[in-house]
Amino acid sequence: MKALRVLRTLNSSLSSNRSKTHFNSTIFLRFYSAQPQEDHPTSTGLSSSEEDDTSSSVFDSSQYDVSVGLNNDVNSESSVSSTWDEKYRDRVKTKVFGEDPSEIKSSRILIKEEEKRRRAALLARTLLESALDRPDEEGDEDKEDELVKEEDQMSLSVGIIGAPNAGKSSLTNYMVGTKVSAVSRKTNTTTHEVLGVMTKGKTQICFFDTPGLMLKKSGFPYKDMKARIESAWRSIDLYDVLIVIFDAHRHLTKPDSRVVRLIERMGSEAKPNQKRLLCINKVDLIEKKKDMLKVVEEFKDLPGYERCFTVSGLKGAGVKDLTKYLMEQSVKRPWDEDPFVMSEEVMKNISMEVVREKLLHYIHQEIPYGIDHRLMDWKELRDGSLRIEQHLITHKISQRKILVGKNGSKIGRIGIEANEELRTIFKRNVHLMLMVRVKS
Repeated sequence: MKALRVLRTLNSSLSSNRSKTHFNSTIFLRFYSAQPQEDHPTSTGLSSSEEDDTSSSVFDSSQYDVSVGLNNDVNSESSVSSTWDEKYRDRVKTKVFGEDPSEIKSSRILIKEEEKRRRAALLARTLLESALDRPDEEGDEDKEDELVKEEDQMSLSVGIIGAPNAGKSSLTNYMVGTKVSAVSRKTNTTTHEVLGVMTKGKTQICFFDTPGLMLKKSGFPYKDMKARIESAWRSIDLYDVLIVIFDAHRHLTKPDSRVVRLIERMGSEAKPNQKRLLCINKVDLIEKKKDMLKVVEEFKDLPGYERCFTVSGLKGAGVKDLTKYLMEQSVKRPWDEDPFVMSEEVMKNISMEVVREKLLHYIHQEIPYGIDHRLMDWKELRDGSLRIEQHLITHKISQRKILVGKNGSKIGRIGIEANEELRTIFKRNVHLMLMVRVKS
């Protein structure tokens, strides 16, 4: 009996200690339970592992609120609303933390006034920039609106070749004025020929960005090249002008004899009906002027090349002189592309290139090169927006897990950035869907 009494006293003491807390729980129950909570999705009949696999491996841009327009910063901040009402926050700060209600209200008023001033300044700056740019833009539009007769049209096809990571895609994007080809630090980013069109006045220039080419030490192409590289070699003679580009900064820091042999071979195999230009790229990375002059002196007198240009495909240095020369080489023939409307095929290629660029940025090692990237659906909706569905097919389940990321974080990040960039390029709403699956 004595043992039972001791146990009862211990239980009563423990229960009384549990009920003692630093704050009164009824205060939090009164203030916080009055707020509506977010509804959690009800569980389906699938198991937790199956549900995670199906949901995390698919990115749908309609599930994310991606703001667009000039007032991007303002819209993104104003669209985020607080979960709790401010009056309940004030009551908690007053009762629990002992803050003065008048100070809380005054600080909130100051924050709102500061936000209004910031928005007004942002709007004024945007209006001022548009007003300053308007005369030039209107003049350009008037020039573009003038229809060029077919007999007056001038055209030129330009192929851009070079070693991997020489800056071919960056130069193509800068000369066209928009992103048409993926740009990455990794080698072999471009996997097929990419078309970019630049139209100025009565002249249209079609740029063809090709995969990176490389020669063996013997001076001949690799026999184990893939079909896309072989097609790039075969298409060299099809262009009116061939630009051979190489990385001057890498030539100074880590010279590669294979790149020099490629340049020499392209010059020795020059065709009489094709002009070949040598572009020394990435001059913005060379700090000393004497190093730049050293590279120019080394390559300026190579046989087979009409001209030698020093350019920066990323910053645009020297591109104006190159564009002027190409305009002068145009021949009288009808345009191949509509200068006012971007063709659907070009838009499809751009959507694939943008997603591939983000894929190479976030996925490393050999995984992005083994992914089968397919465009499954392309549809223009009634409201003018685009619905794009692309599938990323991996060969192993482990590769799929790496591409999806934890709870779909990696494929979500790739999809959000690609969707935002496509909206900027196409200037319309884009509904991008990315699905990751294993090859069956």
